Amino acid sequence: MKTTRPLIGVIGSAEPCSQSVAMALEVGRLIAEADAVLVTGGLGGIMEAASRGCSSAGGLTIGILPGSDPAAANPYVEIVIPSGMGHARNILVAQTAQVLIAIEGALGTLSEIAIGLKTGRPVFLLGSHLDVDGASQVNSPEQAVSAALAALQDTTTDRFTQEGQDDRTR
Repeated sequence: MKTTRPLIGVIGSAEPCSQSVAMALEVGRLIAEADAVLVTGGLGGIMEAASRGCSSAGGLTIGILPGSDPAAANPYVEIVIPSGMGHARNILVAQTAQVLIAIEGALGTLSEIAIGLKTGRPVFLLGSHLDVDGASQVNSPEQAVSAALAALQDTTTDRFTQEGQDDRTR
């Protein structure tokens, strides 16, 4: 049986405050230490901070870019996917990750949260003012990554292999 590493998405503000940057760095580092793969939108802000934290700890980072130019990726993305899809790339980020951690954020982050929840992904909010039904607030980077890993242990394979569809969309 083939086993795969957990795919943890970190989503959030492109222009975060310094406290959120510090949290994203730590989340990225903890993801690497858990031998999970970091999935982001590949650009700056929270995406870059999480990628830097993960990369600095020897982890694997994937960045799914909105544009077609791979050079637009932040320097800490190891696997660059230039989608050319604009904001629609948020769907790819939310669908690629098996669980999402949102740090700060606005409308783009909210769209990824909604897509993740709609398709059965666990979503954890860290340092976020957002209050979204179905998403769980966490208080620290350690709690965010721990909760993400625990959620993956609690889910069945079917949850992530049914083409991202729940009962209302089949």
